Amino acid sequence: MPSSETPTPGTLSLDLPHGLHVEALTWGPDDGPLAVLLHGFPDTAHTWRHLGPALAQDGWRVVAPFLRGYAPTGLAPDGSHHVPALCHDAITLHAALGGDDRAVLVGHDWGAITANGVGAAEASPYSAIVSMAVPPVPALVPQGVGDAGLLAQQALMSWYTVFHQLPLLPERVFSRHVARLWRSWSPGYDPGEDLELLAAALPDRAHRRASIDYYRAAPRRGRLPETYAHLADAWLGMPSVPMLHLHGARDGCLSARFATRLAEVAPPTCRVEVIPSAGHFLQLERPDRVNALVRGFLVEVS
Repeated sequence: MPSSETPTPGTLSLDLPHGLHVEALTWGPDDGPLAVLLHGFPDTAHTWRHLGPALAQDGWRVVAPFLRGYAPTGLAPDGSHHVPALCHDAITLHAALGGDDRAVLVGHDWGAITANGVGAAEASPYSAIVSMAVPPVPALVPQGVGDAGLLAQQALMSWYTVFHQLPLLPERVFSRHVARLWRSWSPGYDPGEDLELLAAALPDRAHRRASIDYYRAAPRRGRLPETYAHLADAWLGMPSVPMLHLHGARDGCLSARFATRLAEVAPPTCRVEVIPSAGHFLQLERPDRVNALVRGFLVEVS
């Protein structure tokens, strides 16, 4: 339970110009600098229940939206779940919320892919980004024959991405499937509360399909709506703004060795930290350590 000194979350409801209705959890003062926190799969905005209040205590106006397709946010009005569409949502949110040049973007999993893409986009209005569990794409690209072992290991870990390409079946076995992912991605963590929150955010087949369609859209770049064309390649690049990447040492979704590679190929504006004893959902497993690193980084770049 939160202490009396811990800000309790509020809610925010707004309609973006491109037709997406967004609902979000909020913490902190209305006049503070903006921090937008993006969740991933299979998760919800409640994944920020530790970091959100911590940033609010530092004076940030924290907004953690439910991504398109995750209730109470609406389903994608154009049916697109491509990464450039997610990047467009994050950029449009900045304007809709009245963000200024102090604003920062934090993301985990699909939220991290989005934050990485926004950080690499020329149109980015955010001054810095924090990504968790998924580094920028250049760190994931094979560098030579020496990577064979890593790639073989990751191929086994990424079996679910192939499964998600199947029609209908992932949605039909959704509850059992996502419970298995949580337990294999973050060994030892009890996901009971998070699975209940996820069930509320994906209450029917249409919403569950939307969450799986993130994976189906990724290899189908030719179906990207024109609205997002200016961001089509941004998510494949390296962020140009100051960046902190956090990765769990025991991540069962994406090997922490990719975080080590990021430290080798990233520009000096990028800082990488691997969190011991944490898996994929590090912000829930090691909140004190994650909160301290994020807060320290934002002090450095502000």
